[in-house]
Amino acid sequence: MIRFGIIGTNWITDRFLQAASGHPDFQLSAVYSRTKERAMDFAAKYGVSLTFTSLEEMAMSSDIDAVYIASPNSYHAEQAILFMNHKKHVLCEKPIASNASELRKMIQAAKENNVLLMEALKTTFLPNFQSIRDNLSKIGPVRRYFSSYCQYSSRYDAYKEGNVLNAFKPEFSNGSLMDIGVYCLYPAVVLFGKPNEIKASGLLLETGVDAEGSLILKYEDKEAVMIFSKITNSFIPSEVQGEEGSIVFDKLNPPEDVKIYYRNGEIEDISCAQTEPPMYYETKEFIELIKTGKRESSINSLEYSLMVMEILDEARRQMGVVYPSDEMQG
Repeated sequence: MIRFGIIGTNWITDRFLQAASGHPDFQLSAVYSRTKERAMDFAAKYGVSLTFTSLEEMAMSSDIDAVYIASPNSYHAEQAILFMNHKKHVLCEKPIASNASELRKMIQAAKENNVLLMEALKTTFLPNFQSIRDNLSKIGPVRRYFSSYCQYSSRYDAYKEGNVLNAFKPEFSNGSLMDIGVYCLYPAVVLFGKPNEIKASGLLLETGVDAEGSLILKYEDKEAVMIFSKITNSFIPSEVQGEEGSIVFDKLNPPEDVKIYYRNGEIEDISCAQTEPPMYYETKEFIELIKTGKRESSINSLEYSLMVMEILDEARRQMGVVYPSDEMQG
């Protein structure tokens, strides 16, 4: 049994716990919130009695083996390092850090303390993504990856009324690229590795974060094209284009309908039955790694996470998006 503490008491934490509770070796043992009342209310929903309002006390607790971090992006690095320095394994929501400099410090802490650090980007663990990966050879040489994740945010309505919520505040290392563009980017890196060239553009709000944008990764023999937005919706599918056919999937979060459209007109359904909630699969990977004594995922590896973060850094540089966390790195 792996005893978890959680940081963050928002909807994503609820979704994680609903999924993770299906794993026989998952146990929720402690809840952190800035206020005692909020921590106790959230813990009561899951029958947990141990709560903390001090991260330091929680990190020192002998009642947890691992922590799931779902706080604002700008807090990820500091909180993860604190817990790793107290020998706790860390499953950290995407994006894993504000920038590559922070992530390198997190990786160093993980290695120094011999603990597991893994980014909770769920798409790459899902059966249908594995199906895409396993069937790439059927479509011949891959020439283009195209992904779209555009989802109108209700927080944008508040923004237009003059109420700037966390989703559009640079101090929390937010914006469309970091919040949902990463769903397009991470799979591309897992499938194709590090690009030779990066081109990015975006529309910035008055707060300085991006509301929507696009990203092109240039490889030796292919390109990856991504569009993302928090101020518009998109209903077009994503695809991997090869010389002999294309793998088309309905969406990235999560992919459910996956088909190969061959150049000769044939269509093959390669969709997999997904029997568990999407966040179950990342939990399963994380717990299995701990139980087998491994300190890095081969799917969401630290190398992949660092590649992604370096691309995000360069994309933001080209878009003109700067976070206070960047300036703190000197």
